[in-house]
Amino acid sequence: MARFIFITGGVVSSLGKGLMAASLAALLQARGFKVRIRKFDPYLNVDPGTMSPYQHGEVYVTDDGAETDLDLGHYERFTGVSARQADNITSGRIYRDIIAKERRGDYLGATVQVIPHVTDAIKNFARAEIDDLDFVLCEIGGTVGDIESLPFIEALRQLRNELGRDQTCSIHVTLVPYVKAAGELKTKPTQHSVRELTSLGVQPDVLLCRCEHPLPDNERAKIAQFCNVRKEAVIPALDAQSIYSVPLQYHAEGLDAEVLRHFGIDSSVAPNLSRWDDIVDRYQHPEGEVNIGVVGKYVGLPDAYKSLNEALVHGGMAHRVKVNIRWIDAEVFEGDDSEIAARLEPLHGILVPGGFGVRGTEGKIASVRFARERKVPFFGICLGMQMACVEAARNTAGIEGAGSTEFGEPSEPVVGIITEWMGPEGLQQRGAESDLGGTMRLGAYEAKLAGNSHVSAIYGATTIWERHRHRYEVNGAYRERLEQGGLVFSGMSPDGLLPEIVERPDHPWFVGVQFHPELKSKPFDPHPLFAGFIGAALAQSRLV
Repeated sequence: MARFIFITGGVVSSLGKGLMAASLAALLQARGFKVRIRKFDPYLNVDPGTMSPYQHGEVYVTDDGAETDLDLGHYERFTGVSARQADNITSGRIYRDIIAKERRGDYLGATVQVIPHVTDAIKNFARAEIDDLDFVLCEIGGTVGDIESLPFIEALRQLRNELGRDQTCSIHVTLVPYVKAAGELKTKPTQHSVRELTSLGVQPDVLLCRCEHPLPDNERAKIAQFCNVRKEAVIPALDAQSIYSVPLQYHAEGLDAEVLRHFGIDSSVAPNLSRWDDIVDRYQHPEGEVNIGVVGKYVGLPDAYKSLNEALVHGGMAHRVKVNIRWIDAEVFEGDDSEIAARLEPLHGILVPGGFGVRGTEGKIASVRFARERKVPFFGICLGMQMACVEAARNTAGIEGAGSTEFGEPSEPVVGIITEWMGPEGLQQRGAESDLGGTMRLGAYEAKLAGNSHVSAIYGATTIWERHRHRYEVNGAYRERLEQGGLVFSGMSPDGLLPEIVERPDHPWFVGVQFHPELKSKPFDPHPLFAGFIGAALAQSRLV
């Protein structure tokens, strides 16, 4: 029977509950347990798919096509367990489903209420598809005290009563701030946060205390006394050099041992953390470095490209080099050739990521042209591939007026809205007037690679499965003219209709992909495209 670990946060947001959940799951895995992590998001959006990256960070897409919270990316990267639709729920999705049932008459005339209907739906979500697991980690989004999170905390309380304390563990992540003027760490915010949580009927078993300075023994004892937990259950969580050292750090502080003690499980046999030792060693002791420019639209918020950032780091780990990422706003390149040269010449590789909307697209096209003409390794992802095709159409294939229908009505629609494709449920059809939410080509799809292509050599295969999230596609009608200009379509959908990958054989490393390979990269298993891109950048650095 699966045991549940509930993770809540208090005092302030952005304390790293998702990273904590991923790290604890990795530690439990290292002890031989099977784990799965789930995220409960209290906001009223059905999913984050229509939210601006500046509001919520990146949208993480699963193999089965769910648009989810970015924390699911942490979960996958740290555990290697593929996330799925059943691992992320929002208040919006719960209320949508409940109201749909009420309209159908499923409740047989009953008054529909938060208790029991909403809390039952939350509990059903937590307990779904867990038969083969040892531990289910459930992270509650937001901060204790938020109005929107109350139904989730109540569902947590009910689950603890129904399953018993021996089958559930509550971990509360709090902040122990350092007041510089007083020269002291202050425990009062943690005390108040725990009091708020216990007033809702949930007594935490373990406290993870985020702090910038070491937590003295007497302060741990004070927190334990006021918060009604064991002193050993007060776990300091200091800022780490990198996120990949967090599992080792938490293990050293006794987090996994304390959780197992709570469940009555022997923790005397040390976990096998050799994989994490190697990851940290590669990260902290590089044997070189490369400079990569990411020319994007949302560069003001690093979380907007969270998986991309980590995938580049993984590519560096594959070659034991440090990757210096230069975030460049694509708009600065529009109409200023001198700025393009000044920003891009010092780089060893240029990456143009995905995005939506017209802002910055001409700057992205200019970046593609610079990479193509200067023979700098180039990697285009989703919109980045589309802009590479528009650049090729304009500058190597002689197609004047080439553009994308996403941004207007170009005379030559090299990129256009995808109206139908074959999905797991059969033929999928969309139109320009379709709802924005959940209507894109989402999830893992198969692609066939040309046997003599650069990408087939990188993958070591001619059939791949990669995750998609896009509404527009390169127009296959332009394939012949683009290939005459030197851009080869080296990856296609199995039916040969949808372009998946383009490359330039006359270039050291020039690859554009319609999918999002960053979503499948892991520190212990770097994605081959990112490993290949960083390898090409490393070769470029030795030529400069």
